[in-house]
Amino acid sequence: MPASAKPLAIAPIEDSEVADVVALWRRAGLIRDWNDPTGDIALARRDGNATVLLGRDDGTPAASVLVGHDGHRGWVYYVSVDPDYRGKGFGRAIMQAAEAWLRARSIQKLQLMVRGDNAQVHAFYESIGYYDQNRTTFAKWLDGREPTP
Repeated sequence: MPASAKPLAIAPIEDSEVADVVALWRRAGLIRDWNDPTGDIALARRDGNATVLLGRDDGTPAASVLVGHDGHRGWVYYVSVDPDYRGKGFGRAIMQAAEAWLRARSIQKLQLMVRGDNAQVHAFYESIGYYDQNRTTFAKWLDGREPTP
């Protein structure tokens, strides 16, 4: 973040901010046809092992992350920066907040998934210290849906 910029104000979302977060995820291009962002937020907020952090710049939603853990490893989803706020260090700031949230719960490793063809996002994560573990992710919809990309 540029030295003259104010830090992003980051906190867990409140009920009144769910629509703001979903709108941010849409603006950032994160929503897929098979995603239910409102349901994902509700599930994350149901128990204490996950939350959604929202970063505001002068009160305007600018970045967010859904962060949680399974008791062993941390995971992040829906990492987003509003397109109008990119290049200001907000992606780094929201990831640092997710890492801090996990550290506070004694989680020692954070993992995330990035589509193989998303070179820009690969470069971002590498620039903040993440590395490719050369793993294959398998998935199965437990409600019987057909596979999705």
